[in-house]
Amino acid sequence: MNTLIKHLEQLSAHIVSLEKSNKNISAVNVGWHIEHTLLAIDKIIAALTTLNPKDYKWSFKPFKYIVRTMGKIPRGKGKAPKQVQPSIEITAESLSAHVTQTIKNINSLSTLSKNHYFPHPYFGHLKLKEAIWFLNLHAKHHLSIIQDIINS
Repeated sequence: MNTLIKHLEQLSAHIVSLEKSNKNISAVNVGWHIEHTLLAIDKIIAALTTLNPKDYKWSFKPFKYIVRTMGKIPRGKGKAPKQVQPSIEITAESLSAHVTQTIKNINSLSTLSKNHYFPHPYFGHLKLKEAIWFLNLHAKHHLSIIQDIINS
């Protein structure tokens, strides 16, 4: 979880560039990527917290193993589910407040058992350890896009 907190600190450092965009890299600006990443973390933690571990079902998802082997999410291959697409006006203040709340949510993960899970649209049910792996991978993915936008 420390790595995830570090990713949030990096996201927070990019808030000053929230308006920056480059359509050749991404259709949306830096602020959108930050807010989306925070929403994804929050929604996944909410699912991990509320879903009954007894309802977990393993299934083979080839794409999950391809992504695990590659160690990164391919750009432009997935679409963010509606519930993790920002729908509010994104400001530096709203992002800063959201980072603070998301850090609290991450800290709550330590109260969960290893059998808690959430359903990922491409990877199937992910137990806590895999969920944390995905959260880190997802945050790194968006940090990379943000860095490319800022450096362009």
